[in-house]
Amino acid sequence: MNIIHSEQAPKAVGPYSQAIAHEGIVYASGQIGLIPETGQMIEGDVEAQAKQVTQNLSAVLEASGASVNDIIKVTIFLIDMNDFPRVNAIYAAWLGEHRPARATVAVAALPLNAQVEMDLIARLPA
Repeated sequence: MNIIHSEQAPKAVGPYSQAIAHEGIVYASGQIGLIPETGQMIEGDVEAQAKQVTQNLSAVLEASGASVNDIIKVTIFLIDMNDFPRVNAIYAAWLGEHRPARATVAVAALPLNAQVEMDLIARLPA
C-alpha cells in the first residue's frame, strides 16, 4: 500500500491518511471544507464548503497520479438533504462530463461542524 499525501489538501485531523493507493486503486478519505493552509473551515455556506471539498479531493487525486476523470465512486455526506441541489450543482461542475457511481447520505453530524463531506475511490491511470 502507498500512502498518498498532498500539502495542497488539509492534514488529516485524526489517525488516518488522506488516501491509500493499492493495486491500481486510490481510496481517498473523507474531505470536509478545511482550507489546507490554515486547517480552518472555509467561511460561508454549504456551497463554499462543497467547492473546498472538491478542491481538496482534486489535490489528493493529483498527488496520487489520478484525476477527476479516474474517479469510480463518490460518497457525499450531508447534514441537511435540502442542500442536495446546491451541492449537486457544484459536484456536477467539478466532474464535467464524467459520471462516476455515487451515493448521497444524510447524517446527523460531521467533523468540525461541517455541512458536507465527500470521499471517493479512483483508479490509477495505466
